[in-house]
Amino acid sequence: MTEEQSDSPAIRDVYDRIGEHFSKTREYPWADVTEFLEGRSGAIGLDVGCGNGRHTEALASVVDKPVGVDLSRTLLNEARDRAMERDFEATFVQGTATSLPIGTDAIDLGLYVAALHHLRTRRERIASLDELARVLSPTGRALISTWSTTHDKFDREEGFDTHVDWTLPGGETVARFYHIYDPEEFEAELADSRLTCHSTWVSAGNCYARVGPR
Repeated sequence: MTEEQSDSPAIRDVYDRIGEHFSKTREYPWADVTEFLEGRSGAIGLDVGCGNGRHTEALASVVDKPVGVDLSRTLLNEARDRAMERDFEATFVQGTATSLPIGTDAIDLGLYVAALHHLRTRRERIASLDELARVLSPTGRALISTWSTTHDKFDREEGFDTHVDWTLPGGETVARFYHIYDPEEFEAELADSRLTCHSTWVSAGNCYARVGPR
């Protein structure tokens, strides 16, 4: 979960509120993530919008130093607890997708999974893609995913903004902002960023892209 600073209090508060329960429903890494990491290696890896660290854990198996970045302190605490319980080493830091606390050209492998769609404007989303391009090494590669109109939850062909409720134990609902991408829109935003797109595909209602720097 990430968001630009202008909107960060609201989205941060949402995930700080639901983070502990949210974490309990996010146990395993996605198959597309593990397939992307298979056979790859590197010195430093980055998980943007790392949540509870489930994908950071997968990243830790192929890089020397995994780093998870998230806006929510609750989720970062969940990620640190996961690392201790599962005995993997990773650094977890608070930050935004549009201003990553990472040096230029530092990252060999990156993940930006299920987080881009929380940014409210096209400008912010492309800025976050540019920021990913900045931190990737010249030979670095990253995997990006977003929620898509192809998901059976939606009956739309073009991208749109919406709010999706998260229901806490006891019945309280907390609304989360999403921009739901159509596949062509996803590819267009990638093309307008400083990333090179090597491939795109749709899987289980999500748009995916393998990217590198230009």
